[in-house]
Amino acid sequence: MKLYYTPGACSLSCRISLHEAGLDAEFERVDIKTKITERGEDYAALNPKGYVPLLILEDGNGVTENAAVLELIADREPSLAPGGPLGRTRLIEMLSWLSSELHIAFKPFYHSHSDLEKALAREVVAKRLEIASGHIREFYLFGPRFTVADAYLFVMLRWAKAFGVPLEPALIGYFERVAERPSVRRALAEEGLPDALSSHPKVLA
Repeated sequence: MKLYYTPGACSLSCRISLHEAGLDAEFERVDIKTKITERGEDYAALNPKGYVPLLILEDGNGVTENAAVLELIADREPSLAPGGPLGRTRLIEMLSWLSSELHIAFKPFYHSHSDLEKALAREVVAKRLEIASGHIREFYLFGPRFTVADAYLFVMLRWAKAFGVPLEPALIGYFERVAERPSVRRALAEEGLPDALSSHPKVLA
């Protein structure tokens, strides 16, 4: 497998999940602005959507959209999905919400030059993070078992810290627990990102 990524972007959650699953993969960096990969490939030709992640499977098929890539990884390594009769449904439910409600709320931080829009986005993100916090059971979103959804939420909590979004104590504790996982430390180091517990996490996406 091969993952096309941009440091600090949502594709970081895919790298974390691949490491958690023990799946071998190559990683190639993408410059989202120029749409050129580190090997000089035209990324838009590989993925017309133009953004990361893109996961190329062993048979050459490509999978885009962060939620879909994470679900595929959980399919390869079921321990990264919640258990129970509705386990996979609950995972898809959570990944869909993280993608369509929380992830999208960060858009003004990257695409707006208006301080007012960014201030409003900060409020929206904070409210949606409160909802996420309400789903945390024991250690993680689905109890004691770390899942691909936790990798996704962790990445967005990095963004929240970088953009000055206030986090309630429960989320800070959750963030610190995830940050201590070996897969997370490894992924951050591989992408040239500072320690997750740094006061000012670097966001390159």
